[in-house]
Amino acid sequence: MNRFSNDKNSHFSSLSRRQFLQSASLYSAGILIPGVAFAQGAQQRNPLKIPDQLLGTQRNGQSHYSLNVQAGTSEFIPGLRTPSVGYNGDYLGPTLRFKQDDNISMHIRNQLEESTTVHWHGLHVPAKADGGPAQVIKSGDDWNPEFKIMQRGGTYWYHSHALNRTGDQVYRGMSGLIIIDDEDNQQSGLPSEYGVDDIPLIVQDRQFNEDGTFRYIGTPRDIMTGMFGNTVLVNGTLSAEFNPKTELVRFRLLNGSNARTYSFAFDDQRTFKLVASDGGLLSKGNDQSTLVLAPSERAEILVDFSDGNPVNLISLSMPDSSPFSARGMMSNMHPMNQERMQILAIEPQSNLSSSETVRAELSTIQRIDQAEAVRTRSFTLSMAMGMGMMGRRGGRGRMGGGESFFINGEVMDMNRVDARIRMGDTEIWEVTNDSMMMHPFHVHFDQFQILDRNGRPPSAEEMGFKDSVKIGPDETVRFIMRFNDFSDADTAYMYHCHILEHEDNGMMGQFTVT
Repeated sequence: MNRFSNDKNSHFSSLSRRQFLQSASLYSAGILIPGVAFAQGAQQRNPLKIPDQLLGTQRNGQSHYSLNVQAGTSEFIPGLRTPSVGYNGDYLGPTLRFKQDDNISMHIRNQLEESTTVHWHGLHVPAKADGGPAQVIKSGDDWNPEFKIMQRGGTYWYHSHALNRTGDQVYRGMSGLIIIDDEDNQQSGLPSEYGVDDIPLIVQDRQFNEDGTFRYIGTPRDIMTGMFGNTVLVNGTLSAEFNPKTELVRFRLLNGSNARTYSFAFDDQRTFKLVASDGGLLSKGNDQSTLVLAPSERAEILVDFSDGNPVNLISLSMPDSSPFSARGMMSNMHPMNQERMQILAIEPQSNLSSSETVRAELSTIQRIDQAEAVRTRSFTLSMAMGMGMMGRRGGRGRMGGGESFFINGEVMDMNRVDARIRMGDTEIWEVTNDSMMMHPFHVHFDQFQILDRNGRPPSAEEMGFKDSVKIGPDETVRFIMRFNDFSDADTAYMYHCHILEHEDNGMMGQFTVT
């Protein structure tokens, strides 16, 4: 049964059969990078782990949640134990379930022997509750932020944002999903039974040493390109398999990798419907056969399995013709850019349950009028090429031999505020990538709307609300954002590249809203 419309694919999602087959052929090329690659797909499959939900307890008009940041060990590879970190567990954290307009009270205890932070990625919260580098939770300490859920329903996430150590801590497991429910989602007809037809997929690539320990930052390239892995984990599962019980399944995709951009597709080239991006539901679903997600980006897709056929969710290689591939020598700087990767094996059960009909109009999105903007701010992302990439902290934190990642010619400085914004203002931000690789640019505080790329209007899949945006080499992206509700002259929000090794090594700035 075909439940999907025939909307035209966006230019970000189009893929010729020739490109598809070329990409598939690279899978057998045996391109490797340092670290041990553990076989996926052809070996024994493992049932996809579904993170537990944390629903909170109601008390005094608030929803109360508790997270313990703790060290542990995880058996990703049979017979090997990997030291890892998680929230309320050994790796990753529970899915936090919020409702729009809820008043949230969080209790976070840091049981690690190092400091950390917890950032609510994509949430519109006061600066002191944002969980950026300034909200440090020292070893043994607690943090108790409170905030109201003021944004649209959707798929968000939480993760470490420790200064100079975000990449390392996220790599070891410090992240988890947030799902916000609202009226639009309830009325959409979209699959909504968590773990049955509403499935979270936290996709991460990792490298392992022979003893099963994580391999993190072994070469200068690991910093320059960001940390790539040769083994895929989905919800912490190696060689994951999912068995649908229903005709329609809603996948909530999070690119939780440090640096890798995925080009998601199914190996039988079936289409799916993109129904939501970073900031929640699109106005209507967008039919496509591929979906490019950079680090930190989320998407919700609706897939029809009524034919009962097995299929694989894969990531295609990023061809040089991609609008987000790098230019010049950087385009092939990392061999893993040229590999197809197995993400998730899917084997539908027999006698699939029928699914509810999904509404054609999912949500109403009011575009922000450019006339609202009181100013345009310009930002330029740049990199200094050369060697000397290893950090003074064993590959974590700032590089030796000079800084290499810049915004407007500056590296991150906690003692410098780069922009001071008036509460209630609307601004246009114009971000230019003057480097030789793509950068996913993330802004804290709230969601924004993309206006154009090099003067071209955004694609259908970018017409919703976003908090991270892919910016290719030599590309300028303009977006518009409202700065409402919260004022704090003493506490800053961040903007930065979400390739975590770039963020840790200087490509980040601060702004206040007053």
